[in-house]
Amino acid sequence: MTDRENRTIRNTKVKDSGAKLIFDNHLLCAQFLRGYVGLDLLKEVQPGDIEDVTERFLWMWQEGRDSDSVKKIRLNGQEEPICLIALIEHQSSVDYSMSFRVLRYIVQILTDYEKEQEDKQKGSTRKKNFRYPPILPVVFYDGPGRWTAAENFRDRVNLSDVLGEYIPDFRYLVVPLSRYSVEELVEKGDELSLVMLTDRLRSAADFRALQDIPREYFEELSRKAPESVLRLIGKLIAVLLFRLNVPKDEVEEFTDRTERRDFTMLFENFETYDVQETRRQSRAEGRAEGRAESILELLAETGEVPDWLEKRIRREQNLELLRMWLKEAARAGSLELFLKETGLSEED
Repeated sequence: MTDRENRTIRNTKVKDSGAKLIFDNHLLCAQFLRGYVGLDLLKEVQPGDIEDVTERFLWMWQEGRDSDSVKKIRLNGQEEPICLIALIEHQSSVDYSMSFRVLRYIVQILTDYEKEQEDKQKGSTRKKNFRYPPILPVVFYDGPGRWTAAENFRDRVNLSDVLGEYIPDFRYLVVPLSRYSVEELVEKGDELSLVMLTDRLRSAADFRALQDIPREYFEELSRKAPESVLRLIGKLIAVLLFRLNVPKDEVEEFTDRTERRDFTMLFENFETYDVQETRRQSRAEGRAEGRAESILELLAETGEVPDWLEKRIRREQNLELLRMWLKEAARAGSLELFLKETGLSEED
């Protein structure tokens, strides 16, 4: 296997890939804790202060989650160095059960810590002076809009106004990517700001927006960014380019040039990316049109299709929904049965 093949991106879930790569890199994780969390306690955290212990807790993440992490952080600013555990949860959509999920995670992490201390010295956790480590739950949200879920578990419990002192009372900290404008990220000028800018890319139009960023910003970061960060940026953008159907050889060329500290390709290919995006949309529209025709042909065999229904089916672009309608049209013996099973009505 060649070196280039080793760098191939197989995970095309852009957001999960981005978050995992960010928090797997201790340089970027330290910059995140120092500059984006907003706690004075973490202002001096360095990469060497971070220990990743995520593997010990893989079993507790939801199925398919590979972008959440647990870090042990040594705080040297204290009278006695202590360990803070940062639970970093990545979300690309609002999860209203987050406060309870965080509560479960905290209990599991503390249970693991207690067992670890008991293994070192039996009976130590039952002594009066035993203390648990603080856990900082952080939700990194890079989805659209505001995070609207309750941040305090108590707000999710009935009668909390009456029994409040007997209900677990804690907050998790939300760091929304949307909080930062492009200008604010550029002003930070650190490697993570460039990764964050990359993580915001969702379409060809987002690439065009990079033209407004001063070239000096990219030139400075290209000089000082470690090779590991350059590889990470190349991977993040490669995932997006694959999604835009940019040919594989062009994606690999971009990755190579990024790792050689050449960001000029970011500014050279906006029109190409637009063409690729247009082609992708055209193919999707073509598939939708074909499925709509098939549905209408099947329904025509059961009787005359009303104009409103034909227009409704033709304007639908959701391929999965059209697939379901096609199945119902094939099964239905009448137009009335099709409408009943699909829930379609003239008021839609």
